[in-house]
Amino acid sequence: MDYWPHLYLLVFIVILWILEKLFPVAMAKAEENLLVIIISSIMLVSFGQVIARYGFNSGWSAALEFNTLAFSWLILLGMSYGIKTGIHLGVDIVLNAVPHKVCKALSLFGAFATLMYGLILLDSTWLAMLGVDVRGGAIEYWAKMYKIGIGVEELRYPEFMQEAFGIQPRVHRWLVLVILPISLALLVYRSLQAFIDIWRDKRPMLISGHEAKDLVEDNLNVLKD
Repeated sequence: MDYWPHLYLLVFIVILWILEKLFPVAMAKAEENLLVIIISSIMLVSFGQVIARYGFNSGWSAALEFNTLAFSWLILLGMSYGIKTGIHLGVDIVLNAVPHKVCKALSLFGAFATLMYGLILLDSTWLAMLGVDVRGGAIEYWAKMYKIGIGVEELRYPEFMQEAFGIQPRVHRWLVLVILPISLALLVYRSLQAFIDIWRDKRPMLISGHEAKDLVEDNLNVLKD
């Protein structure tokens, strides 16, 4: 098995960590803007398809595939973003009913379980040392798509790119699937950050159990104002 994708992901996480230490506000905005761009592109393509279909009896044949892939990017990137910002909803009735030390231990376990979940999906080959029958993970799957070089169903490279670089007409599948290892590496990274923050009492838990309650309290006197 080739380990160069693992090295690239490690370098990516290290660079991300350095940039977030040096430019925390700019990096936070960049991550948010990326998610906004993805969801905006989904809305624009969907709206354009409606106009093209009912107004001009036309349309983009790859619109459905583009929106499906873009939505998957949004979900996969949203996993780590939700952990980073603490916006994942969860049931915290048990955490609030137990003493602080027990709550902290349960929260640490949740962060650790999320970290292990990401590691297993990212690359499960290490489980073979425990006698578990595994079939790889996201890294192995992406590397296989990279070697095969097949394209997606509908998405096409622009003609000028095909002529200039002599590439195949269909967009390479590995290019759109690169989000799998990247997003899972981010999930592991954010889970580790959350574990450390909970350990240091910088955040109470992994989830946001009182989001609805907080919204009510924040807007309690809006009508009076």
